[in-house]
Amino acid sequence: MNLKMIYILSDSLGDTAELVIKAAAEQFTSRAYEIRKFSYVSTKSQIQNIMEDAKYVNALVVFTTVIPEVKNEILRLSREFDLLYFDIMSPLLKEFEVFFDAKPIYEAGIIRRLDETYFRKVEAIEFAVKYDDGKDPRGVKKADIVLLGISRTSKTPLSMYLAHKNLKVANIPLVPEVPVPKEVYEISKDKIIGLTTDPYKLNEIRVERIKALGLANTTATYANLDRILDELEYADKIYRKIGCPVINVSSKAVEETANIIAKIIQSKKG
Repeated sequence: MNLKMIYILSDSLGDTAELVIKAAAEQFTSRAYEIRKFSYVSTKSQIQNIMEDAKYVNALVVFTTVIPEVKNEILRLSREFDLLYFDIMSPLLKEFEVFFDAKPIYEAGIIRRLDETYFRKVEAIEFAVKYDDGKDPRGVKKADIVLLGISRTSKTPLSMYLAHKNLKVANIPLVPEVPVPKEVYEISKDKIIGLTTDPYKLNEIRVERIKALGLANTTATYANLDRILDELEYADKIYRKIGCPVINVSSKAVEETANIIAKIIQSKKG
């Protein structure tokens, strides 16, 4: 059986073209074919070598490059070598140009970069879950941001919100009876943000939390105002020892606090 050769040239990975080619070629079940994919083709010397090889095997040349000079060189050599060719992107770009009433930017690898951004976000979310509420203090050393705060100061919601901005966040609860993990003192203070709040508002939040859990004793230590004041004082001592910025979250939405945190961390990177 005569094996047909299909050459794919791309200024990125070439996965888009490969999927399209396989979908089309499989409609011809009685014909054998082989795909050779050439990724990150961007120079005339690369194109020349590939096209000469394509000429030798009389390949069908398929390309997805959007860089005009690369595309033009492939077209020129395809015609010179009398090869069948197909430009996947150009017809679609022309239609979208009319549809959007705008010119394309002709930038290679955009989809790949979007994919990379997506996977970084997923990784950051998984990180926030794994290192939430001091589950594993080792995450402190791997984090972009470390949040410290007593219970109900929005540590977890802030961690998740910042994760959607591709930031890896670990958070550590501060409890007077529990030593602060040593890892907190082993990292740069520029990565650490302390969270505080109004004691009276926190008292209300904790009382409601106890009710939501179905517990009748709303005067429990957890919601006791004196206990809250002790916790806040303990946290403040930790913050002063570290020398980290402190944000009062009592009158701020999670989004507002998260944006403040992101700006502080960015300014420290300078």
